[in-house]
Amino acid sequence: MADIWTVEKRSEVMAKIRGHDTRPEIILRSMLHAHGYRFTVRGPANKALPGKPDLVLAKYRTVIFVHGCFWHGHEHCKHFRIPSSRTEWWTAKIDTNRARDLRVENELRAMGWHVVTIWECALKTAAARAWLEARLEKLVG
Repeated sequence: MADIWTVEKRSEVMAKIRGHDTRPEIILRSMLHAHGYRFTVRGPANKALPGKPDLVLAKYRTVIFVHGCFWHGHEHCKHFRIPSSRTEWWTAKIDTNRARDLRVENELRAMGWHVVTIWECALKTAAARAWLEARLEKLVG
């Protein structure tokens, strides 16, 4: 199946996908801050660590990644589905992302960091956010 947009339009659409300061990240940062947790977002510690974690809570030696369900292939999630066009390409792309995520997590754990992954779907609804909020203390440290 051919793309419904021109190459230029597809490029424009893909360029608008944010790499940081996404809605799920901002919701999680607000939630953590409201509970008294302090963290860095794009500080030197974040940039120096493997995988450039979304949040670094140095006091707790914890790093947090906020993963989009689609881009990181969240298994059994209603927000993750391989597109029906270019299936092989997307499968390879998602598999590469998953492999990188696992490698980065192992590197951070070997360095003594506690690694937490928060999925986008855990921040989508009020009920999901309440569930996550109730578990923050256990997740962070």
